[in-house]
Amino acid sequence: MLIVHSDATRDRRTLTELFAGQLVAPFECPERVDYIIERARTESIGEIRGPDEHGLEPVLAIHDADYIDFLRVAWRDWQAAGYEGEAIPNIWPTRRMPGGPIPRHIEGRLGYYALAGETSLNADTFEAALLSKDIALTAVDQVLDSGAPAFALCRPPGHHAARDQYGGYCFINNVAVSAQRALDRGHQRVAILDIDFHHGNGTQDIFYERSDVLTLSLHGDPMDEFPYFLGFANETGRGEGEGYNVNYPLPSGTDYARWAQALDDAIARVRDFAPDMLIIALGVDTFENDPISSFTLQSDDYLDIGARLKRIGLPTLFVMEGGYAVEEIGVNAINVLKGFDNA
Repeated sequence: MLIVHSDATRDRRTLTELFAGQLVAPFECPERVDYIIERARTESIGEIRGPDEHGLEPVLAIHDADYIDFLRVAWRDWQAAGYEGEAIPNIWPTRRMPGGPIPRHIEGRLGYYALAGETSLNADTFEAALLSKDIALTAVDQVLDSGAPAFALCRPPGHHAARDQYGGYCFINNVAVSAQRALDRGHQRVAILDIDFHHGNGTQDIFYERSDVLTLSLHGDPMDEFPYFLGFANETGRGEGEGYNVNYPLPSGTDYARWAQALDDAIARVRDFAPDMLIIALGVDTFENDPISSFTLQSDDYLDIGARLKRIGLPTLFVMEGGYAVEEIGVNAINVLKGFDNA
């Protein structure tokens, strides 16, 4: 299986994350991809190649242009305001606040465009986000051109990025940009199956009123888990998109047997939809020892996940999402690919 990756994904290393009332070293760090690449080479899973540049046009097909411009200038404006630390939002438009103009000051714009306060911006953020979407687009082109599966080893991840908001370590929604690429190149229907521990709230936001993309997400119950507020079972789409968004909120402590039941139901829905292509938002933070999740999947379970996905029988793109800096992230991510290849 082709793996698309760039060592330059390591360039974005933020120093601060707001977690449990403290500023800590971010869980989303360069070591995540180091573990995965090391395991891919140990297992000889396939060729590793760098991405091609794709410009902003595919991004603007999904994301609001003013939001992307904000990402481009945020660090410059933060520094121009005289701030020395990393850019972290601290004020948001809240319930009952009337909608007004987007603030001029960078502090206000950060809050306007942020969906959460844990994700810091630094000098490398925008370029890292652009590189990550190039990785995804290069991989999706490989699938479209050859029919063979590919793995986009993206960093930063993307599934929390909405049309005009960032958060959850995500800035550009890589799976959404990839799905739109497939549609623009002639596919009629694409399915996105998100198996990250955290709900793919940004992906849901982007496609919630569309019927050409089926979005499905298996995740921790948003009553108790980030990103909260979205991801409930009664969120099924709106207008033309009614019936094309499917959520599987699962309780803390979910083991593989219960999780796999939800996966099987999602697979059945994918088959009923009969898409031209399947995109997997591959999070392995469902692992029992992941530092910011509460499911109990074990490393061997990821082999079975890959095998189940292969049996769907569709051209498939894997896009890396969550799974944090424990060494098993490499084992678990590559086990999904091995299970897929060997099924």
